[in-house]
Amino acid sequence: MSTQYDRSQLIDLVKEHALEFGKFTLASGKEASFYLDCRKLTLHPLGANQIAAGMLELLGDQQPDAIGGMAIGADPISAATITLAGQRGDNLVAFIVRKEVKQHGTGRQVEGPVRPGMTAVIVEDVVTSGGSALKAVDAARQFGLQVDKILAVVDRLEGGRDAIEAAGLQLETLVTVGDLGIER
Repeated sequence: MSTQYDRSQLIDLVKEHALEFGKFTLASGKEASFYLDCRKLTLHPLGANQIAAGMLELLGDQQPDAIGGMAIGADPISAATITLAGQRGDNLVAFIVRKEVKQHGTGRQVEGPVRPGMTAVIVEDVVTSGGSALKAVDAARQFGLQVDKILAVVDRLEGGRDAIEAAGLQLETLVTVGDLGIER
C-alpha cells in the first residue's frame, strides 16, 4: 500500500488529535489560548503516515542524506519519514539531537547513522519562535552536517519563519494555524 499525502486529511487529524483550547504557556514563554500537542498526532498511525508522506512530498527530488531534529518532538516525525522513504526504496537515514550533550558513552549530542559532511534537513512538530529548530540546526552543524532547510508540521505564525529565514535557512510547513481556522 502506498501512502499518499492528503493535506485535508492531515488538517482534520490535527484538529481531532492535536488541537486543544484553554490557557497555555508555550516553550517560548508566550501565553496562548490554544495548544498543539503534535505528539498525539505524530504517534497516531494515520497522523504518522500523513506527516511522513507530507515530509517526503516537501523534500521532492531534493532529498538530503538525513533527516532529524530535537528530541523528543522530532523523533516520531523522523522515524515515520525514514520508514516510508525506505518502503519507497529511498536511502534516507534519521538522527536525533539531544537537548544537551551526553555526559557518558560517546558524549554526542547528535545520535544516529550520520557522519560529518552529510546533507540534512531538520524536522519540527510545531514552529512558534523557531528557537528549538534553530538549536537543532546549530547542534547538527557543529556535528558536521550540512543543513539549510527546516520542515515542520505546523507553523503557529508567531515569528518563527522570520527568525529561521533571518538565520539564512528555508522553512517549509505542512500546515499553518490559518489552515486550522484558528482566530488569532
